[in-house]
Amino acid sequence: MSQPSPHRWRALGIIALAQFMVIMDTSIIGVALPKMGADLGFGPADLSWVFNAYVVAFGGLLLLGGKLSDVFGARRLFLIGFGILTGASILAGAAQTPGVEIAARALQGAGAAFIAPTSLAMLMQLFHHDPRELTKALALYGAAAPAGGTAGVFLGGVLTEALSWPWVFYVNVPVGLLVLALSPRWLPAGGRTRGRIDVAGAVTITGSLSLLVFGVVRGPEVGWDHSSVVGSLVAGAVLLGAFVLIQQVRREPLMPLGIFRTPNLAAANVAMALLGAAWVPMWFFLNLYLQQVLGYKPFASGAALLPMTFAMMVLMVGVTEKVAGRLGFRTTLASGLVVLAAGLGVLSSVSAGGSFVDDVLFGSLVAAVGMSLAYIPAMFAAMANAKPSDAGLASGIVNTTYQIGSALGLAAMTAVATSNGADQLGNPAALVDGYSSAFVGAAVIAVAGAAVAALFLRRPQAQPAAADSADNPTGQRTAAA
Repeated sequence: MSQPSPHRWRALGIIALAQFMVIMDTSIIGVALPKMGADLGFGPADLSWVFNAYVVAFGGLLLLGGKLSDVFGARRLFLIGFGILTGASILAGAAQTPGVEIAARALQGAGAAFIAPTSLAMLMQLFHHDPRELTKALALYGAAAPAGGTAGVFLGGVLTEALSWPWVFYVNVPVGLLVLALSPRWLPAGGRTRGRIDVAGAVTITGSLSLLVFGVVRGPEVGWDHSSVVGSLVAGAVLLGAFVLIQQVRREPLMPLGIFRTPNLAAANVAMALLGAAWVPMWFFLNLYLQQVLGYKPFASGAALLPMTFAMMVLMVGVTEKVAGRLGFRTTLASGLVVLAAGLGVLSSVSAGGSFVDDVLFGSLVAAVGMSLAYIPAMFAAMANAKPSDAGLASGIVNTTYQIGSALGLAAMTAVATSNGADQLGNPAALVDGYSSAFVGAAVIAVAGAAVAALFLRRPQAQPAAADSADNPTGQRTAAA
């Protein structure tokens, strides 16, 4: 067994910071959008693309980023990603036209798509020697995501009010420069595989995912029967089919389809997609309920989510490892999704005349418990049995499934909410009916994820040591999951 890196915990700080920034950049612009739109001359229908451009590029390029990580080395691609993100942040802050702003946001998403899979691949490399340390590292990595989401709301409000909207982008620059300076010293280079980049596969899968995400985020805005939505979804499906055919005949494919024979990879990715499809709509509609029904300002809405965020961070770092060590990752993941569904069920009872304490606090805390139990086991199950040469690809796949699941879940629950009254702004009773329907729909998705985890996740038989670590990361003797 190779000796662990003496810098692994410092390296984890950089990796967690990267995860924090990637998620923060999705939420930090929310408060700044109205001022940004007025200054740059955005039309009302176009302003949402300051957010969507990041999501489309991020989701579309994740799989390619994972493969490039394996070919060129995780650290090298991580540095390239941070260089792109830092430069794009400067461009976004200095933009004078809507087109430049949207292009800069897409570049930020591209940088994030290189950062996310390489971060997880390096984490697995740094801590694979000790299942207990690996679980703690994954907990800290996982806790960085909710922290980044909530911090983005706070920083967006503070920077926009105290300085101006460009600073929601400029804040990335000093952090990016710090990461670029420290990464060569502390981060592992990562393994490299020989071979060519499957250009045709890269083009088809990137185009497919980008078009599918575009269609999904566009559908609730203009209607699912709009020509741009139908055309995007059909073209995305055609390109996806082409990608599968190319992978079957290529000698060196971008994504060897045999990787899905890796124990638990397919089932864990389905569970991860369903987790994203349940969690992100909950976060989205909870924010809308706080602002549009209870009358909270964006900053106050972010503050209202702090108990849930802190609960997740504490539980991921201090509790999930112990629960997973006793119950096994399969049972912990399934249980977490059931608890998340229960939290969503509580939130579905929100009322037009409600309050934060009576209608939001308890349900959001229950949901936080569920998320904290589910996220790390799903990530571990998707990555634990991948070969070292496929670590970046496996990371790219699990990140992609979570993002695509989140986008599909949000689009579907937006349609459900809208059809039940969520489009009637100024009518609290109708809004609550719509949001309650979305919470119920998300709960059903979480239950489906729990069923997938319980029925299809298995202890791998081929690698006893890896299997023991995957199902019992702390090395304790337990009953079967």
